[in-house]
Amino acid sequence: MPRLASFNVNSIRRRVPHLKRFLARHQPDLLFLQELKCKTEEFPAPELAETGYRLHAVGQPGGRNGVAVLSRVPFEVTEEALPGEAEDDHARFLAIRALGGEIAGLYLPNGNSGGEAGFAYKLRWLERLAAWAAMRLDHFIPVALLGDFNVCPTPADLAPGALPPTDALVRPESRARFRALLNLGLTDALRALHPTDAPYTYWDYGPAFEANRGLRIDHILLSPEWAETLSACGVDVAARAEEQPSDHAPVWCDLG
Repeated sequence: MPRLASFNVNSIRRRVPHLKRFLARHQPDLLFLQELKCKTEEFPAPELAETGYRLHAVGQPGGRNGVAVLSRVPFEVTEEALPGEAEDDHARFLAIRALGGEIAGLYLPNGNSGGEAGFAYKLRWLERLAAWAAMRLDHFIPVALLGDFNVCPTPADLAPGALPPTDALVRPESRARFRALLNLGLTDALRALHPTDAPYTYWDYGPAFEANRGLRIDHILLSPEWAETLSACGVDVAARAEEQPSDHAPVWCDLG
């Protein structure tokens, strides 16, 4: 029964202890990380060596973005960037071949910076992601997408008043592109098993966590082959309650 997980660590070098505790609690077979905020060569692999996980990181100069995978199962890296825009080198995408399918960890653009050009980039990114998934689904390759999508799919995925309607995370265009992913045949794992009570995965720093003024923006999307085997899915809210936490909580699911 493989366990897949995703965790936006909001600076890997600050969250190594948090990451180790999560690994000990949940022992995922595959864990994708987002927002490393370091160069590839700065990823703290030596500090994580004792966990026994095989690591692959894609960092970015300037302390922005960055994604990685930690695995206890054999995997092959297939892509370190989302195809479609040759100049897009923002360290937001990492795809691997494992468990008989293709699995991608992603850190989707927020879309609130850079004005309408920044928002347009977010929408193009979602369209490119859909094209990547569709190509594999059309060939009946099992697919999983895990990560920080920076989209609240429905009004139920954020606390009342947590964001204005003009925020890129809830704008109709963002939600439409997310629905397009689901319409390819992908299943939102957390919503599938928690249709009315899916936990939030992000709370801003300050009083938001205590007041549960959160957002559900970290998702696991599964192709039909894997969705049929989905047996459990949850959010490790305890990770957000720790001292000096990431502003995100990990999300995980069990297959089989």
